[in-house]
Amino acid sequence: MFSISSSSKIFICKTPINMRNGFEGLISAVYKFFSISITSGAFFVFVNKKNNLMKVLYWDIDGYAIWYKRLEKGRFLLKNINSKLIDRKEFLMLLEGIVPRVLNKRYKR
Repeated sequence: MFSISSSSKIFICKTPINMRNGFEGLISAVYKFFSISITSGAFFVFVNKKNNLMKVLYWDIDGYAIWYKRLEKGRFLLKNINSKLIDRKEFLMLLEGIVPRVLNKRYKR
């Protein structure tokens, strides 16, 4: 089961990744693009060059797990994402194809 809590950290790599990469390839990409331990409980999101494939690598309780999504139509829109760290709401909107013009938060964390 793939579930993300509201306190989870989600890192997104805007550099295209070869989707033939498995666990070892994605783990090396985490060390290359992010300065965080893979076992920290964070989620690491990777997309391909066409932005129609997405892999999410994360540490489960007892090992690594990959979640994979392929779009039949459309693309994941990464233009509006400015930082490497996104919150759960932004990630879910990315998965659904929702592109907010302005994302207003009620309060600062």
